[in-house]
Amino acid sequence: MSKDTTLPIEKAVPYAKRWAALSLLCMAQFIVIMDTSIIGVALPAIKTDLGYSQTGLQWIFNAYVIVFGGFLLLGGRLSDLFGSRKVFMWGFAILTGASLLAGMASSEAMLNTGRALQGLGSALIAPAALTLVLTKFTDPKELNKALGFWGAAAAAGGSAGVFFGGAITQWLSWQWVFLINIPLGLIVLVLSPGLLLKGATRKGKVDMIGAILATTALILMVYAIVSAESAGWDSLQTLGLPGLAVVLFMVFLMMQKNKKEPLLPLSIFKAPNLSAGNLVMGLMAGAWIPLWFFLNLYLQQVLNYSAFNSGLALLPMTFTIMVLMVGVTGKLVARFGFKANMIAGFIALTAALVLFSNVPVDGSFMIHVLPASLLGAIGMSLAYIPGTIASMSGAKPEETGLASGLVNTSYQIGSALGLAIIVAIVAAKNDMVQADGTNGLLALNEGFRTAFKSAAVVSGLATLIAVFSIKTFK
Repeated sequence: MSKDTTLPIEKAVPYAKRWAALSLLCMAQFIVIMDTSIIGVALPAIKTDLGYSQTGLQWIFNAYVIVFGGFLLLGGRLSDLFGSRKVFMWGFAILTGASLLAGMASSEAMLNTGRALQGLGSALIAPAALTLVLTKFTDPKELNKALGFWGAAAAAGGSAGVFFGGAITQWLSWQWVFLINIPLGLIVLVLSPGLLLKGATRKGKVDMIGAILATTALILMVYAIVSAESAGWDSLQTLGLPGLAVVLFMVFLMMQKNKKEPLLPLSIFKAPNLSAGNLVMGLMAGAWIPLWFFLNLYLQQVLNYSAFNSGLALLPMTFTIMVLMVGVTGKLVARFGFKANMIAGFIALTAALVLFSNVPVDGSFMIHVLPASLLGAIGMSLAYIPGTIASMSGAKPEETGLASGLVNTSYQIGSALGLAIIVAIVAAKNDMVQADGTNGLLALNEGFRTAFKSAAVVSGLATLIAVFSIKTFK
């Protein structure tokens, strides 16, 4: 009897360094997401120094996001097999080395390679880090609070990247938007062995072919979208590459179905909420990333803000996200459940995008930017954590790494495809507006309004899926 009563007590004892470990993991999450957005305002300087074409500039963003999203499943699988801490540290070693390569780049190819390797490192870091968060908190209230910090780090990383990118580019040089990762990465690598538990390991094989197939399919799909305007919407390239991407993805799925140890066990989709939750997370990214991307362009190109002042203008939104996710969202989830909060968040995000879709050429920050940006921040704060919870709520304990990889994959793929599609819509809209004789600032602003309107449709679709497809559990 003594053994039976002692064992549960031992299991209930929380990890003593869990909050210090969470701080380190939130720092890692911040870095990973920041690397997606920090390069935005540095693009003109990079174009001048390295000779990028206007079209080629997109790949500084896409090389990172596509490899990040494409290899996240592999990162989740490696985390399950070799232990979360080991894979987490592998990822940071790759990210740190790749940041040095990107920061020292002297050519377009060298920078694109560095960005792709940064994406690979982040693909190992993200699922391992989330697994480490989930396994260190046994009390549900503490876990909700921990996920609040985690969500705040992710959302703040995306928004703060724009601000830091502007400040660094203006006061140092564009190289430092990459080199800043090196000291941060070294700090993480030094502290990880003392703060992070090794994590469980299992025997198994790694499906590299599956990872390459899935990533190649994503690259072809995004390339087809971003190059459609120049190649022609009815060209063989624009029509053929998505078809080839679908074929490769179908081959990937068939391989996963027949493999003894697949990269993506299709049985995981039987878990309640997993499919709907991941779709919602992808749509969330497809609305949120275009919001900050085009808002930054509107501030600089229409309202004539400098890169640094544009970053300052986004600080209220970033601060709101951090405060709400850390201090409010977890409590709301505990009281009302993840579904109600998710729906409320998407309604607020959609409303914010509708407001942005009416911004005028002579817009005022206090009237046309601040209220809508704060409303969008509230929406993101309410939806992000519940979306993550919903996506992972039905997964088995041994599939936690895979499920976390899927959540991050959905978010990154959603951001890549969502931004690519909306950029293509904006380009088509600009051609139509200019054909009607509208040029200059009015045409540019009309394109931005179209972008926000398109993102509002994406967010509205996510709202409907959350209402009708996400289930709650008692």
